[in-house]
Amino acid sequence: MRTLGISVYPNHQSVEDIKEYMKLAAKYGFKRVFTCLLSVNPEEKEKIVSDFSETIFFAKSLGMKVVADVSPKVFGELGISYDNLEFFKEIGADGIRLDMGFTGNEESIMTFNPQNLDIELNISSGTRYLENILSYQANDNKLLGCHNFYPHRYTGLSYDHFIETTKVYKENGIRTAAFVNSPTAKTGPWPVEEGLCTLEMHREWPITTQTKHLWATDLIDDVIIANAFASEEELKALSEINPYKLTLDCVIREDTPELERKIILEEFHFNRGDVSDYVIRSTQSRVKYKGHDFKPFNTEDMAEGDIIIETSLYAHYAGELQIALLPMENSGKSNVVGYITPNDRVLLSYIQPWQKFGFNEVSQ
Repeated sequence: MRTLGISVYPNHQSVEDIKEYMKLAAKYGFKRVFTCLLSVNPEEKEKIVSDFSETIFFAKSLGMKVVADVSPKVFGELGISYDNLEFFKEIGADGIRLDMGFTGNEESIMTFNPQNLDIELNISSGTRYLENILSYQANDNKLLGCHNFYPHRYTGLSYDHFIETTKVYKENGIRTAAFVNSPTAKTGPWPVEEGLCTLEMHREWPITTQTKHLWATDLIDDVIIANAFASEEELKALSEINPYKLTLDCVIREDTPELERKIILEEFHFNRGDVSDYVIRSTQSRVKYKGHDFKPFNTEDMAEGDIIIETSLYAHYAGELQIALLPMENSGKSNVVGYITPNDRVLLSYIQPWQKFGFNEVSQ
């Protein structure tokens, strides 16, 4: 099951503010909480335990799973051993994420921890890290994978590296996660704030497009907002995304007839198997509305991302919905009824043969 998550930072935000944020996220169906122990001061261990415990146990009362980011350095500073993870159980964590790892054998031993904590690995490193751990006969049922996030502009992952490293985890049946950036949120674990995301290409994208893009790769299970606090509008928008069906934001022309509007927004769409370089084709509407007179009303030439519904001048094609992938000359028989928003056009290349998709109308 694909889920949404948020991030909270008790050493940078008040516990009460965090609780309110978590309540809001839970209201919209968010199931994961990421928190970070990497920037904590070991001299404040008692306060850390107090603040993190209060935060984490409150999240758990809302039905949310909490994973805390750690490293071997944090283990040393807090006096924790890889073979005794009781500290993390005490503060209520469901799992720990190893931002930097050990040698492989230690991680393998961790997967048998009596505290029953999940052990989440850093996917982004790009080494044979997972394979090494599995070679030590780890309990892979307790392993998770999660990418890094990058507060410094231009340091986020390249797309090719993201795909290559994540595939290794999916091929081994490991659940995966990655981070998206909230344009309205300002707090992360470090003082640098230039957005907070896994993929550099996402840094200026709308949060909905980032999320849909990660799920469209078919490699990410959990999408986590890296910075805090995201707005309620953003939380709500993400909660309305179907993780399994690519839904494209679109603008529909005001003069589009009611039936054509219904075809766009209410009919079940999937791309034909015999794919074209020029258009994505959803053909069931031409069968369902056979005999309806689809009159021409906007027969301008087509641009990339335009939504087209064929008129009755195209005979048995009448009522077929298409999305333009390339500029095309209009024969005068095709109605351009709207367009995919510029931000979401990047998603068109992810619509495969037989891929299911839908539309979400937004204002211009």
